[in-house]
Amino acid sequence: MPNPTREDTWLVTINIEGRDLGIFDKLEGGEVDSDENKYYPGGMAPEISLGGRQTIGELTASRYYDTQRDHPIFAWIRQQAGAGRGIVSAVPLDFHGNPAGPPIVYTGIVKTANLPDIDSESGDAAVMEIDFTLDGLVA
Repeated sequence: MPNPTREDTWLVTINIEGRDLGIFDKLEGGEVDSDENKYYPGGMAPEISLGGRQTIGELTASRYYDTQRDHPIFAWIRQQAGAGRGIVSAVPLDFHGNPAGPPIVYTGIVKTANLPDIDSESGDAAVMEIDFTLDGLVA
């Protein structure tokens, strides 16, 4: 029987330039894609797929902006944009919160760091985001 999972059964952690930023709540992107290359032979023969180079999409991690935890380091995180190397790890968990498999590890460069949206009329949770451009394929 397969081990079931849900979107909330993951442990996502981030390390930038050796600094452990702890646990993040959401992780989006990082999809593996490839270039599409086709060849069209003569005589109206069907096209032939040649495959293509693999690429990996941008990765966005986000979490609740805790002013005691995040505000003191947010300026440093923003300074890492375009240069700071990051490691993002996503570990699947079972329904009891125990690791249920090896981590999926992404490496790359911090692209952007966003403060939460500010809206005097909203009671929504304040969420910060960090975007990464990734190196090749995930480990």
